Amino acid sequence: MRSYEFAIRMELDGEKYYMEQAEKHKNSGLYTIFLTLAKDERKHAQILEDRMKQLTPDLSETTSYDEYKNVFQDAPDFQNAIKETLGQLDIYYLAMDKEKQSIELYKEMLEDAKDEQDKEVFSFLIREEETHFNILEELWSHVNRAEEWVESAEFGLREEY
Repeated sequence: MRSYEFAIRMELDGEKYYMEQAEKHKNSGLYTIFLTLAKDERKHAQILEDRMKQLTPDLSETTSYDEYKNVFQDAPDFQNAIKETLGQLDIYYLAMDKEKQSIELYKEMLEDAKDEQDKEVFSFLIREEETHFNILEELWSHVNRAEEWVESAEFGLREEY
């Protein structure tokens, strides 16, 4: 089983990455998203630290997805902001890859876990990282669609929401 120290370092690296991205996107709705993801990564590190010390960690669900949706609801000019940041596809892709690595790590740790509380912690972290992955995937999809998708409004297919 990979160590808690490795997982904690990974979470703190994720926090640092998202803070750097927040700074780069201070003038857009993405600032809030990246700050929220950074805050979640810090919380995940704290959960792992608490568990490593045999404390009972706080496994309350985060509100990342709700906050993500609110950013888009409050930004009527978001389409324009996306067009200005089309070069950011790589950022989202790299972040999605990191979240995927986190999911895989926690799945491995869940398989190796013997203690019920460890299993609960790893299951929780898997769900959290899957939420982060989904947020980033939606961002990537919105930005990528603006770059690649051209169609007639009259005849095009629409996604159901």
